[in-house]
Amino acid sequence: MKKGKKEKGGIFQKLRRGLAKTQGLLVGGADDLLRPGRGLDEALYEELEEVLIMADVGVSATTRLMEGVRREVKKKGIADAHEVLPLLRNEVLEILEPYEAPFSIEGSGKDPFVVMVLGVNGTGKTTTIGKIAHRYNSLGTKVVLAAADTFRAAAVEQLEIWSQRAGAHFIKHGSGADPSAVAFDAVKAAQARKYPLVLIDTAGRLHTKENLMEELKKVKRIIGRELPGAPHEVLLVLDATTGQNAIAQARTFHEALEVTGIALTKLDGTAKGGIIVAIAEELGIPLRFVGVGEGIEDLQDFHAEIFVDALFSQTT
Repeated sequence: MKKGKKEKGGIFQKLRRGLAKTQGLLVGGADDLLRPGRGLDEALYEELEEVLIMADVGVSATTRLMEGVRREVKKKGIADAHEVLPLLRNEVLEILEPYEAPFSIEGSGKDPFVVMVLGVNGTGKTTTIGKIAHRYNSLGTKVVLAAADTFRAAAVEQLEIWSQRAGAHFIKHGSGADPSAVAFDAVKAAQARKYPLVLIDTAGRLHTKENLMEELKKVKRIIGRELPGAPHEVLLVLDATTGQNAIAQARTFHEALEVTGIALTKLDGTAKGGIIVAIAEELGIPLRFVGVGEGIEDLQDFHAEIFVDALFSQTT
């Protein structure tokens, strides 16, 4: 029990540090408005709405949050602005909680659990794969990494370095090879070696969107043909610093490939981490991971209450 509390405390502190920029803009901005003694009027509500939009919470989620805050203010007969911040915190939690779904490799039986990882170049996709591999290898779970982004030599090299750090079995083909063949070989290797987890890196060249989506669909088809039910997870890596562009990227990938989980990276590098609320509200895709730093341990399972507590905690 003590260990669990200690681990939870460590996660909280990392999240708190990682979310400092977002807290400064979102919670700091709201806190400035919602000072003790200020009355509630339309001007205040409009300013609070502006703070939420600036933090990239998104129009849809902002509308829902404001409706919830107004409803609770009326229901509880609140007249002082200072009492509104806890209401806002609860409304944010209400949006995020249904999409709390930490990553798990259970459910594939004796077969390897296959994860197809998607994302635009530069989101931190390959690094995220490496961190997941490292985590599972540290727990004694053998991992196969597949370099199916065959058109970027740098991506293959980066993933190979991660495979060495994580102690994972690495599958690659020559430059320009068929990504489906790499994925196929990775699944076969995991089956032969009885490795429980396969992580497949894929290309993310959105400037050739149509060709890319067809290529990724083919990879997914080949995996499913070799191992019925696979891929068991289609994980999309999004960069929080891109704000609303992340929503557009998610829609594109989701429409083509039915994304089953999201990893939101680089939250420590942006003041617009409110995008996580927009993702939950507008996309309704389970949230698996949040990245709050460059270290191996900085890829965290997403837990809504810990996340919201860290976001709304005082930094001073």
